[in-house]
Amino acid sequence: NWLAYYSQKKTLACCIKCLGGIPYPSLIATILLYAGVALFCGCGHEALSGTVTILQNYFEVVRSPMDSLDVFTMIDIIKYVIYGIASAFFVYGILLMVEGFFTSGAIKDLYGDFKITTCGRCVSAWFIMLTYIFMLAWLGVTAFTSLPVFMYFNIWTICQNATVLEGATLCLDPRQYGIVPISEAKTVCAGSEKFYKMCDSNELDMTFHLFICALAGAGAAVIAMIHYLMVLSANWAYVKDACRMQKYEDIKSKEEQELHDIHSTRSKERLNAYT
Repeated sequence: NWLAYYSQKKTLACCIKCLGGIPYPSLIATILLYAGVALFCGCGHEALSGTVTILQNYFEVVRSPMDSLDVFTMIDIIKYVIYGIASAFFVYGILLMVEGFFTSGAIKDLYGDFKITTCGRCVSAWFIMLTYIFMLAWLGVTAFTSLPVFMYFNIWTICQNATVLEGATLCLDPRQYGIVPISEAKTVCAGSEKFYKMCDSNELDMTFHLFICALAGAGAAVIAMIHYLMVLSANWAYVKDACRMQKYEDIKSKEEQELHDIHSTRSKERLNAYT
């Protein structure tokens, strides 16, 4: 019974120690980053696929030859960019989490065998600069994602007004948004069969809400980057203060050793003089 109690107590102490070593601010920021990136990439990818379906089925926009850059080629490029964003920030979140573990260990083991090196401080400063750049990039992505949300909101508003205002001439022209060239007339007006089919279709409603979710994911990624910046800046300040404390302890121990050596030398001299 005593051995079982001792083993349980030791296991509990080990669990508490492990939980105390987790950098919770970095963990929260990592979870928020993964959630935001997953929401942006998943919803954005499906929203782009829905956009292709709407353009082909209701606006009769056809894919141009392979040697020209049209809206479908741009959508394919954006999809590949989304794949890259998902993989890159998955790795970056792991790196920031590892950096949080090492920084927390450096602070907690300040007076132990662990020593904070100049390379560790440079890595922390590099992560701060890189996270700041990524935060600005995600701000740009958020602003870019708001454009299709605005476009689909206009289309949704026209569909709502067409059912309320009878006899009104309301048209949807993709040339206003630069989707098709000016020379191509792909206008869909109220009263036509395609217009009502599009307004009543699930593709329009789903694509609109998917773009809203993608915008929310980009905003969550921006918040995660700001959270990371606060965490990294606080860790940098702690590490910098810890380095100064280390230098102070090293100088203090060196002075004490010198005083001890001087005292030992004088004692030996007095003993030799006495003998």
